[in-house]
Amino acid sequence: MATKSTPDAKAVLDMIRENDIQMVDVRFTDMPGTWQHFSVPASVFSESDFTDGMGFDGSSIRGFQTINESDMLVFPDPGTAFIDPALRIPTLVLTCDIRDPITGEPYSRDPRYIARKAEAYLTKTGIADTAYFGPEAEFFLFNDVRFDQTPNAGYYFIDSEEAIWNSGSDQDGINQGYRPRHKEGYFPCPPTDKLQDVRSQIVLNMMSVGIDVEVHHHEVATAGQCEIDMRFQPLLQMADHLMLYKYIVKTTAYDMGYSATFMPKPIFGDNGSGMHCHQSLWKSGEPLFFDETGYALLSETARHYIGGILAHAPALLAFCAPTANSYRRLVPGFEAPINLVYSMRNRSAAVRIPTYSSAPKARRIEFRAPDPMANPYLAFSAMLMAGLDGVRNKIEPPAPLDVDIYDLSPAEKAGIRATPGSLAESLDALEEDNAFLMEGNVFTEDVISTYLDYKRTTEVLPLALRPHPYEFYLYYDA
Repeated sequence: MATKSTPDAKAVLDMIRENDIQMVDVRFTDMPGTWQHFSVPASVFSESDFTDGMGFDGSSIRGFQTINESDMLVFPDPGTAFIDPALRIPTLVLTCDIRDPITGEPYSRDPRYIARKAEAYLTKTGIADTAYFGPEAEFFLFNDVRFDQTPNAGYYFIDSEEAIWNSGSDQDGINQGYRPRHKEGYFPCPPTDKLQDVRSQIVLNMMSVGIDVEVHHHEVATAGQCEIDMRFQPLLQMADHLMLYKYIVKTTAYDMGYSATFMPKPIFGDNGSGMHCHQSLWKSGEPLFFDETGYALLSETARHYIGGILAHAPALLAFCAPTANSYRRLVPGFEAPINLVYSMRNRSAAVRIPTYSSAPKARRIEFRAPDPMANPYLAFSAMLMAGLDGVRNKIEPPAPLDVDIYDLSPAEKAGIRATPGSLAESLDALEEDNAFLMEGNVFTEDVISTYLDYKRTTEVLPLALRPHPYEFYLYYDA
């Protein structure tokens, strides 16, 4: 497939000069999956910054260094350069890799380094040379967001002008109606879809920084749920693009008077936001997931890849559905993709096989359990490692299930494995099942233990210690 030329350091310096850039912003990703950054004046940024690196305090970054070994270096990747459309001061942005200043070695906990190793391991196996990923990251746009947590109080309040609960509100004496009902937000035209121009502006901003966008639309929930789909890319490049995607969504929405969130389940009683991940393996420019005689036109390689995903799904979700809020979405009895089976059309299956096209190059699998809170470098790498484990060990998935799972008898449902019911369960699964991740030294014991400790101490335990507002409704008068 044709690829674009990649800028080198000299080309980036030319870009700075030709576009009168005033600031150079260098960015990297912490372990939970949030961009961090600092800026230097363009007048002092030089070619040596690409070769010698730039220092920062690693002890202040979540999941990174202790205070007694805090010095780290970032190395800008010239191939990631773009001019930030969100900032008033002309600013060029570079995504960075992280190295140890003493040894000069790549930093083991740098999520981007893990993704690089995953791609290298794929090639080393000889199974394929490219893993393509196409995430469908959903998000909400709200007009008002308030929340707080103190020793004697805890609450949140979110509002969306287009939400159905505002159909009776007094908006300065004028309420023009046209609001999607609960679970009816999928594909309505304006004026019911009030976010068309917002999404279009987000898309234009994405395209201006090199993201290939295929489609955008309103999603199912009533209150500002949206989806913008990017064209598939190789693993590392797509992880870079997803970080940029989330940044563009948040900054463009903020500039237009909205607040964007990628929380999987901010609204009770309506659909949550997922990140269905399309993926396929290719070798020497040829797709490996197609077989005209296979179920859903899938090859044996694709079937075993699915087998690996489903076999390791509980551990995978520690990276792919990585928050306590993720399991407000992955709840049994609803439309959530919690069933560890695969199917051509069943959207409650954890893995779906898209059937829009029968072309060999379109043959792919779609893992539906992930959500957009995932760190893409870790999540994509973990999914690839699970799939490759399936291919290497010829793991057969359960038979495809094309029936309505909700119509099955209790006995029939009893044989279907499900995703974990909480973040704590997923973390326990990762602790027990991680050998597949450490093949080829892609993930390391240090990374996994640090991730488990961070999640348990900063999310699982703090949430366990705090009363929930609904508990007062249930128990106060007992």
